Parts: sequence; C-alpha cells; structure tokens
Amino acid sequence: MPAASFPADFLWGVATAGHQNEGDNVTSDTWFLENVTPTVFQARSGKATNGWELWESDLDIVAGLGLNAYRFSVEWARIEPLEGEFSDEALAHYEAVIDGCLARGLAPIVTFNHFTSPHWFAARGAWLDPEAPALFSRYCGVVMDRFGDRIALAITFNEPDLPEMLTWAHLPEFVVELERQTLEAAGREAGVDKYRAGNVMLREDFAGMRAGMTAGHRTAKAAIKARRPHLPVGLSLAMVDDVAGPGGEATRDRKRAEVYEHWLELARDDDFVGVQNYERIAYGPDGQLPADPDASLNGMGTTVEPDSLRGAVEYAYSVARVPILVSEHGVGTPDDRIRADFIEPSLEGLAQAIADGVPVLGYCHWTLMDNFEWIFGYGPRLGLHEVDPETFARTEKPSADVYRQLVRRFRAGS
Repeated sequence: MPAASFPADFLWGVATAGHQNEGDNVTSDTWFLENVTPTVFQARSGKATNGWELWESDLDIVAGLGLNAYRFSVEWARIEPLEGEFSDEALAHYEAVIDGCLARGLAPIVTFNHFTSPHWFAARGAWLDPEAPALFSRYCGVVMDRFGDRIALAITFNEPDLPEMLTWAHLPEFVVELERQTLEAAGREAGVDKYRAGNVMLREDFAGMRAGMTAGHRTAKAAIKARRPHLPVGLSLAMVDDVAGPGGEATRDRKRAEVYEHWLELARDDDFVGVQNYERIAYGPDGQLPADPDASLNGMGTTVEPDSLRGAVEYAYSVARVPILVSEHGVGTPDDRIRADFIEPSLEGLAQAIADGVPVLGYCHWTLMDNFEWIFGYGPRLGLHEVDPETFARTEKPSADVYRQLVRRFRAGS
C-alpha cells in the first residue's frame, strides 16, 4: 500500500461535547434526567471534567498535539436557560473559546446540539413540539449573531440517528423499561405530561422526534446561512460499518434503511456530512455474526477493526454524495495499547478512501479526555488523556503521542 497522504488543507482535530466535559449543566434536560428517581443514568455528571473552568488549558493541550482543529459543542441550555432569555455570560464564554481556538491555530468546529437541550424545551415535549424547529433556529441565530463569523464548520445535530441504531444493539429489555420510567419520573417532577429528550427516547416517539429534528436541521441551517451564506453546514451521524457475511445482505440493507438512509438523503442538500464511527458489525442470514474468539474487543463487545472507518466513510459518501467530515472516531477500551495501535491503520484506511475519490474534510478523534459517557457514567474510556476525578488533572496517555506523531508526519507530507 502506498504511503498514506492527506490534502494540504485537511483538518486534524479532536472532538468533545459540552455536557460530557463542562460540568454543572444544571438547566439542561440531561441534568434533570440524571437527578430523578428512578433514572437510567448510572451516575450523575456533576463537575464532569470541569471543562467549563479549564477550557484554556484544554485548548493548550489540543494545540500541543499539533492539531489544527477543535470540535466542541455550545450548550443551548446555558445560552437560553429560560425560554426566550439568553445569557450574555454563556455567550461570552463560548466566544472566548472560539477566540482561544483561533489564537492557537485551531479551526473551531461547532456543534449546536450535542444531545442536550434546555430543561424548559424538554418540558414542552422537545422535538415532538410543533414549535421546536423555530425555537431551535432562534437559538442558532443568537449564536451566529455573537460569533458565527469565526466558526469554521457548523454541525446542527450530533447523531440524530442514534435511537434507531440502538434498537440494533441488543440492549436488555430492562434498560428500555428504565428509560420509560426515567421519562415518566421527569414528567411528574416537572409537572408535564410528556417530558422528552434527545438521548433518552421511547420507540413510539421515534417517528415524531425524527420529523422534528429533520425540520429543526433545515430551519437551523437556514438561520445559519441567513447570517453567513458560505459557512459550511451539516449534521453528524452515528455510523457502524455494517458488512454482509454470507447470506447477510438483506439484514445489512435493512439496517441501513432503518438507521442511516433518511439522514444521508437529507444531507444531500448540505455542505458536508459528519461520520462518527467506532465499530464494524458483520451480519449473516440470522443476524449479527459473533466476533472471532481471538479478537480484541471494544467496550461494545465487537471486534476492534481499524478498517471500519474507511467502510463507513465510503458508504456515507455513496448515499449522501457530499464531502465527509470524520467528526468522531475512536475506540472504547481501558487498554490504551489497543488505542495506540488502532489509530495509524484507521488513518491509512481513511487515506485509501480519499485516494479512491471520497472528499474528506478532516478527522476528529473522540475524545480529548475520558469523560461522562451519558447513561454509562464514567466507566467507558475513550480519551487520549486520563482525568483525575478529584483534582481534574489531565494526564496524557501513550495514544496521545501516537496521534501527535502521526499528524506531524501526515501534515509534513501534505
């Protein structure tokens, strides 16, 4: 295989998310759901990694990896903690992060909704509310008015296809029931009939939530483009590299149709689509095929397969036909040796996709540091750095230097 190469303007980054890193996101729906009884969340986010206070030194870490891009989210719940009331303090904070990125040579890739929304929005029924798209686009407009002139790429939604994907993940039925109990408890606590959220979703709501987020993406993009017509706008999708073993083509194609195709077809009108890939799953005529007994497994119990990134990117492009941003890619494992060995062959596969004609804008590794992984709490490990839960000190793992050296090599060769 020829030496991997990437375009000269390729974006090399890491990805993070507000609720998972900032801490004390107390006016959000996720915070509310973490603190009701019963709750599907195994832990409360609390201070998370204290990223709200440590953002400047975190940006220094990103720059110290030799990167030129940083993907992060702005928290709607912080910016609009009460309906129609916008926080100048929160806007000033995120504006400082944007300017901090630019001062360090990092292109700001901004996600406008990374699962979490304001508590008041969830109490209205979230994306089931007919007014939801207008409310979301109003917030996006406020963000754009403040610092939209300095954003490099705009991502409206993070993984709006995840609920459908999780129906293929064989979650125990008690988890599905606990999600229902969590939302019912939140509704009682909030005094509303339907408390709904983007990352704890009931199956009977899938169609309505998808319709609301689809409209929300379109109205948000319109609001962003009204203020900056040439800013590239897209959304990011959770994407397994689904492959067919002998006789598994029908199952693979059914999953693609149920999980990805709506969003990839929507993305045909966008400037790019984000691919977020963590695994490859093979299907036979009776469903998912087991992993090889000798294979290294990730936290989802599937084989660690570096070539899954190439497969996911090529499939996404075959449907959407717009440029690809690898907005997340990584491996969940407490064994950093697996992560360190995983990055280079993954990037070589991505380079092969580019050589084969797929336009790829950049690559963002998930994630800068171990953080709050939603209903799974602080158990999963996907970071390039460890975080002390008491002092919040960041400690570089060997995989971080592997990524640094690879980026240095690829940037020098571009």
